[in-house]
Parts: sequence; C-alpha cells; structure tokens
Amino acid sequence: MESDIKERRSHPSKDSNSVTDPSSDVQSNVAPPHTSTPEPIGNALHSFLRGLGMSDRWVKWWIRGVFGMVMIIGFIFIILMGKIALSIMILCIEIKCFDEIITIGHRKYKEYNLPWYRVINWLFYATANYFFYGENLSSYFPDLIASSNTLIFLFRYHRMISFLLYVTGFVFFVLTLKKDYYRVQFSLFGWTHVSLLIFGTQAFLAIQNVFEGLYWFVLPVSMVICNDVMAYFFGFFFGKTRLIKLSPKKTWEGFLGALASTVVFAFIMSWILAHVNILVCSENSKGECEADPVFQYTPYPITLLGFSFNIWLLPCMLHSLVLAVFASLIAPFGGFFASGFKRAFQVKDFSDIIPGHGGIMDRFDCQLLMASFSNVYLNTFCKGPTSFKVWHTVLLLTPDQQIELYDKLKESLQRRDLI
Repeated sequence: MESDIKERRSHPSKDSNSVTDPSSDVQSNVAPPHTSTPEPIGNALHSFLRGLGMSDRWVKWWIRGVFGMVMIIGFIFIILMGKIALSIMILCIEIKCFDEIITIGHRKYKEYNLPWYRVINWLFYATANYFFYGENLSSYFPDLIASSNTLIFLFRYHRMISFLLYVTGFVFFVLTLKKDYYRVQFSLFGWTHVSLLIFGTQAFLAIQNVFEGLYWFVLPVSMVICNDVMAYFFGFFFGKTRLIKLSPKKTWEGFLGALASTVVFAFIMSWILAHVNILVCSENSKGECEADPVFQYTPYPITLLGFSFNIWLLPCMLHSLVLAVFASLIAPFGGFFASGFKRAFQVKDFSDIIPGHGGIMDRFDCQLLMASFSNVYLNTFCKGPTSFKVWHTVLLLTPDQQIELYDKLKESLQRRDLI
C-alpha cells in the first residue's frame, strides 16, 4: 500500500476523479454523493410536472416551492409541540449537518482507508455536546436532575468528565496515526474541530434561545426563511446581475428585494408573534407566565414639524428591525461560506435528503450565524438576570449550602429593612 502511494506521488493518475496525494489541493474532484432529486418522491414529482409540459426551470421552481411549504408546515407543527420537541429538532438538524460535513471528508479521503475515522469524529461530537449542554440543561431542568443522584453526579462534574472524554479521543487519534497519512489525518482532525465549533456552538445557542422564550427562536428563524424565499423569488423573476462568484445563482435583484421584504416582514411578524402567549411567556420562580417588558407597549416621544406626540409600540418591534437587517445582510454569508465549501470539493449539494433543496446543511447554512447573533443580541439588549435562573442554580446546591445561602440572604434583606 505504501509503495502504491509513493507511486501515485511520482506518477499522478490520469483519472480526473482520483486523489493523487494525501496533501493534495482541495480542488481534487470528489464523486458526487447524490443525484439532483432523490428517489422516489423527487423523481416522481419531477416526472409528473414534466408530463404537464413544464420546462426544467419551472419544474425546479415547483419542486422547491412544494417541499419548502412542507418544511414550513412541519416547523409550525413542531413549534406547537413545545420547547422540548423544538430542542430535539434542533439537535437532530445539528447531527445531520455534522454528518453531511464529515461524510464529504470521508468520501474525499476514503482511498486511504483511514483507521477509525468516523468513530473518532463521533466521539469528539458526543464530547462537545455533553460539554455544551451540561450546565445549560441543569439550569432549565433542576427538578429532574435533583431527583437522581446519577444525574447530579454527571452535571456537577460534567466539566471534568468532558475533559476526560476529550483526552480519550485525543489519545485515540494519536494512536491511530499512520505513516504517509499524517497530513491527511491532521487535516481531518482540524476539519472535525472546526465543524464542532460551527455546528455545536450554533445549536447550543439556538436551544438557549428556545428556553429564553420561543419568540426569540421563531422570529429570527422566520426572518431567514423569508429572506431566503424572497431572494429566490426576486432572483427567479427579476435577477440579472450576479451578486457573488461563490454562488453564481445569487443576484443583486434578489438580495435587495429580500432585504426590503424581510424588514417589512419582521416589523409585522414581531407584532403578531408578540400577541401569542406560548411564544412570549417566560416562567417565573412560581412557574407562572411572565411576559418580558419588551412585549409591553411603550410610548416613544416624536417631534415632527413643531408637533410633539407619542407613538406606542412594542419594544420587540424595534429590536426586530435590527435582527431583520442582520438576517438580510450578514446571515446570507453563511450560505456563501457553504457555497465556497461545496465548490472546493466539487459537489452540488451536501446531500439529497430534501428534493429541490439538497441536504439539511444546504437549507440551514444561513441559520448558523443568525442563531449566534440572536443569542448575543438577546442577552445584551433584551434580557437580564431573573429569579427563575437563580432558583435553578440553588436547587443544585447541597442542603447545607442552601441553608447557608438562606441565612445570608435573610441577613441581607433584614439589614436593608426589606423584611
């Protein structure tokens, strides 16, 4: 095997699909992992529409539209099922996106038969998720964790356990290094960690948004969906000027049309969603629904032509404009990033799981940056410490620590004549 590798280094194969060197340029062709529309639903719908006399352009438009509506309806249904169901959906999307990314790496370097490649990837993935969600889940489900000694142990010492799991994967990786494959293996090692940083962090922040209030997850996601749909609409009917070389189908007409549409959509949708209790309620320490001040009408003084008057608006409507601008101007760069990645490895889509759309990663690339920005913006300008979050932490303390905290809190309140 080693002699074959050296032979290929000296005499590159004429086959355009072969990989000539472990450290070869990323432009080496990768066999496409799928067809443009998967069997059987995609091809059946494609054949039906072609039978109606539609051109390929309109067939793709209808397929994309139909399955886009299916995804939106499914998304609404999961929202109605509550925060747990939505969190599970986010986790499943994260798993699939990670799988699509590492599958491309596996397909590119499968010729080298790298040992334990997938096992090491998934070990690092499990470790990263345990680390990300450990303390976070303990703050949202304190009663559940406090009811089991095993769960208390796992969450109380979760940082040390996370570190030990990572060290296990690290040692495992080093032990599987093989001569002549070092550069390939270290490239994939970096590939895995960057993927974990991108997907693990975004999913973690998205789930945080869910538990801070469904509004802060649903609105940003719907903005990106609106921006994507309107960019496709304006680009399809009016697009003439290419926007960026990384994504040849993106046009300035689609980009600007989507920007205007998303700002209007965000302002209106923020008002609508703010009146849906299931989306804006946050539980207080008594488990009661408590709407944040951003969902309460506030007067904003306006002076115009010598006249002064107040405009009553929900603060969340103004916040939505900031989110809309980000969803329109910055979030699409997540899509451009994904397009550049696909061009580097010469694949059209990450997979073919969604007819007319490609893979899960193809559909959620723009959501990556949006989840992070929404979380940062929310915690910077819209949220603050709450008694409910403190209560979660208190429940994880030992009985002696809880009594000590009670005594100190009582002393402080008495000193300030509050009790």
